[in-house]
Amino acid sequence: MIERSNWITLVFATTASGWAVLVRLLVGLIVFFPEGIQKLIFPDLLGAGRFAHIGIPYPDVMGPFVGVFETLCGALVIIGLLTRLAAIPLIVIMIVAILSTKVPILLGHDFWIFHVPKLPRYGFWSMAHEARADFAMLLGSIYLLIEGAGAWSVDAMIARRHRAPAN
Repeated sequence: MIERSNWITLVFATTASGWAVLVRLLVGLIVFFPEGIQKLIFPDLLGAGRFAHIGIPYPDVMGPFVGVFETLCGALVIIGLLTRLAAIPLIVIMIVAILSTKVPILLGHDFWIFHVPKLPRYGFWSMAHEARADFAMLLGSIYLLIEGAGAWSVDAMIARRHRAPAN
């Protein structure tokens, strides 16, 4: 079992500079927080309706589920609270997004349970164009999982308060 101080260090400690806030804002404020809200307020277009169109199982459940996770985790990332934990579902969401919407474009046909969208062209370059934001969010989320929220975050404040006194 992990000791309390080790758990706090694992979750909250960060060696990233304060400028990691830029990655947090990119991931949380620019993409996940607003996209999550839009999945909830425009379900036919961006939530359950879109999920049904691309072949996500149980779209009426998964649309709001993903929307809530994107909104909550995006907000946590923005303020830098529980950033590493919040990054995990965001990474999963991006992997599913790539598999469900970009791999069919790459292949030019349906992939597993996912349906290929109607595009003027298919293949690697079309997929690369369509996937640039997805890969940027995946890599940004992986960065936050590895490095933490950075010096200018709630996580860093919590870690400083619980740091063991020097001998």
